[in-house]
Amino acid sequence: MQEKDTVLEVKNLYKLFGPYDFLDERKAAFKLLELGASRMDVMETTGIMAAISDVSFSVKRGELFVLIGLSGSGKSTIVRCLNMLHKPTKGEILIDGEDITKYNEKQLQELRRTKVSMVFQNGGLLSHRDVLGNVAYGLEVRGVGKEERENKAMEMINMVGLTGYEHEKLSSLSGGMKQRVGIARALANDPDILLMDEAFSALDPLVKNDLQFELLRIQERMGKTIVFITHDINEAFKLGNRVGILRDGRMVQIDTPEQMLANPADDYVKKFIHNVNTSKVFCVRNIMSTPSCIVKDSDGANTALTSMRANGVSSAYVVGDHMNFIGIVTLEGALAVRDGKKTFSEAIIRDVLQVNDLDAPVADIVPLAANAAFPLAVVDEEKVFRGIITKASVLSSFVA
Repeated sequence: MQEKDTVLEVKNLYKLFGPYDFLDERKAAFKLLELGASRMDVMETTGIMAAISDVSFSVKRGELFVLIGLSGSGKSTIVRCLNMLHKPTKGEILIDGEDITKYNEKQLQELRRTKVSMVFQNGGLLSHRDVLGNVAYGLEVRGVGKEERENKAMEMINMVGLTGYEHEKLSSLSGGMKQRVGIARALANDPDILLMDEAFSALDPLVKNDLQFELLRIQERMGKTIVFITHDINEAFKLGNRVGILRDGRMVQIDTPEQMLANPADDYVKKFIHNVNTSKVFCVRNIMSTPSCIVKDSDGANTALTSMRANGVSSAYVVGDHMNFIGIVTLEGALAVRDGKKTFSEAIIRDVLQVNDLDAPVADIVPLAANAAFPLAVVDEEKVFRGIITKASVLSSFVA
């Protein structure tokens, strides 16, 4: 039985390609695969290509799950099995607890119309239709009335940032804009699961970065379950809540980007992720630290000086009664208070740069840290002081 929040579960999936009548060869291939034979050995012995071998994973509702691997690793074959464009040779694919490998053609048609949508690398768009016609196409196939489908299509066009382009022909759009049309068309059907097969791989880096951000924004807003296929490890780690690495049709490791960086399953994974930009993987909560010297605004200068002396530092972080961040008092400021030159409130430096998103990638805060006179103060949504980020911790994330 599936966990309550699991929308997709793949169990022991195999996909073999070979002659039309290859029952004996298939039995032999399964036997070899179960014994741990390589894809090449199986091919040489039986003539069968094991595109996928005993792959299992699950995806929670609202998760962005990324499959990554080199060309020929089986990632695109898997994603095509998830909507039964490829019929698995063996195994189960459960969507909301139902095994879709047992569906008849009518059930599969309904699945693709209502529950699972796909965005291809080339968009798969209709060149004779304008943007609005392409986005509304899936709803038209489902028999939705013109006014309703065009209203829904316009909502999705606006969401992906194509407002004003609804009547443009595809030939006048850039590659990035066409991919936005493809995403809007997939979302218009309001699917439970969105499959994206190398959707951004043909785009230039700046456009790709924009669309990656757009996808994260859309997922945050709509809570869609997304299975994303890529060969780019930086893209995988930027987008994925969890990442599955494939090699020769087998799943090598499934983990969060942080855990995969810290504990690669084997040398293959270690080599695969060697060139990843860790500043885009590590987030604020991973590099922040707890300051050694914290005082309350009601404590005063003498307490601040005592705490600074005890901790061997020259400044203290000032908080309110509920740990809400107020500012910093320096050694010079506290001495000025003690000497009667200013009040403790006047001595507090309040314009300290802050970070209020604990999950922000380190790369996003580099400019802020570079220009900060003091370590960045990290606060949560309730303005509660959670820690500090030093320039040294930011720099170390680039060489982790």
